[in-house]
Amino acid sequence: MLSSDIVLVAQVAVSGNKRAFDELVHRYQSPVRRFFLNQTMGDEQLSDDLAQDTFIKAYTNITSFRGMASFKTWLMRIAYNVFYDYTRSHRATEDVDVVPQRSGGENSSLQMDIYAALALLKPDERTCITLQLIDGYDITGIAKITQLKEGTVKSHLSRGKEKLANYLRKNGYDR
Repeated sequence: MLSSDIVLVAQVAVSGNKRAFDELVHRYQSPVRRFFLNQTMGDEQLSDDLAQDTFIKAYTNITSFRGMASFKTWLMRIAYNVFYDYTRSHRATEDVDVVPQRSGGENSSLQMDIYAALALLKPDERTCITLQLIDGYDITGIAKITQLKEGTVKSHLSRGKEKLANYLRKNGYDR
């Protein structure tokens, strides 16, 4: 029987149980990594580095988890902050028009087009779009993770979807 997230968090917070934390990492490494892959337009190495940083921050701050939201939402908030801090510290040195090189084989044409379309979005639009369309969060969940107002999330989703649809239509994809 699988332990609940709350039980695992308590085991880590109270007794430093590394196996319990390993179980949390195992449960959530895919969604965290997928979030970063979408934010970095497929840069696997950077996504792995940011995911590792997220789990380190989660481990060192696990006693601050209060259970007001799910552990996954709390963890995704940390991931969002890690990415926000990364982009803020690298803004001056990166060219936003360059799609990063990907390791580990070729990507499909569609995946490359999706990353190119995501690159056109403002960072908050991209975050809201990927959290909803790829990770399945509702507007309330996205607002909790990003700490944006629900109306702002809706605006980012609307503008982002419109930009994605226009880009994909212009590149031969039907609606």
